[in-house]
Amino acid sequence: MAYLLEDTDQSGGVRVQLAQADALIARGHRVRIVTKGLPLTWRSSRAEWIYVDDLRHYDAGDDDFVIGGFWLTVPIAYELAGDRAIHLCQGYEGAFSAYQPIKDQIDAAYNLPIPKLVVSKSLIPVCEQFGGEVLYIGQIVEDEFYRVITPREHEPLRVLVSGQAQADLKGIDDAYGAVAHARWFHQKLDLIRVSPWAPSREEPLEAVQEFHVALSTTEMTRLMHSCDLLIAPNHAVEGFGLPAAEAMAAGIPTLLTSIPSYLSFDETRDYALFAPEQNAIELGERLIELLGDFALRERLRARGREVAEQWRVERVAERMEGFLQSRDTRPATRT
Repeated sequence: MAYLLEDTDQSGGVRVQLAQADALIARGHRVRIVTKGLPLTWRSSRAEWIYVDDLRHYDAGDDDFVIGGFWLTVPIAYELAGDRAIHLCQGYEGAFSAYQPIKDQIDAAYNLPIPKLVVSKSLIPVCEQFGGEVLYIGQIVEDEFYRVITPREHEPLRVLVSGQAQADLKGIDDAYGAVAHARWFHQKLDLIRVSPWAPSREEPLEAVQEFHVALSTTEMTRLMHSCDLLIAPNHAVEGFGLPAAEAMAAGIPTLLTSIPSYLSFDETRDYALFAPEQNAIELGERLIELLGDFALRERLRARGREVAEQWRVERVAERMEGFLQSRDTRPATRT
């Protein structure tokens, strides 16, 4: 099978596709990554790589499936492979504010008659409105993030906020507001920022103790394991929110916005503290609560680990493989 990538820039969306490819290769499948991007530097990959100037120039005749994981690549997958094309949905791009002028083009991609695999249960009703088959496969959190034991907490606590401030759906301004609110009430903490991009000019960097840019997967794991709390202030259009899942796997208590993707992690909703989206004051109040309650942090650590087991590589790969095999129409013998 082949995954079509517009580029290889560091992002959660690319990471997910590379993780899926590695997981399928580990189960005996042959996977190609077809891209217009540059050779990968920030993560390892077990796949076969094919570099092209135009994705449409790729010959998919030998592939059983061609997967598009972004709205631009979905129509190309359909053009190349027809009923062998698959739409991997990690978030409905038509809801993003930056894409509103081209929403009709995005919706046209979603209306193509090919199955959609979604990484979050909250995306099922979103994709069902476009018709066709929709299947939940789940998200992958890579094994290195998981920890059974966490080290002693830092003093003051290290609070991680991940994501680029330039993308409004990440809610980074709200996280800064929450931290400022907590500090106004004499709460001590070290704010740790990480982003795939350099900080925006509007970020109050005087409030930050560390700022990390474009970390590799290994570096990101090391940084996350050095932190004590995570704030994920994303807006409702967020398709999944991978750093929150990675933090839970690492046994890090999380403060999340009460958006569909985060609420869909588990129906108990006892695995994190929640605050309304785009509400820095309420987010700050929950942060104060979390900073001041060791027993609460311990409970969230344990529940987060339990919930995060659903994102193990093997479980997601098994669901995806089952779907692929159910649609495989190859002859029993091939030459």
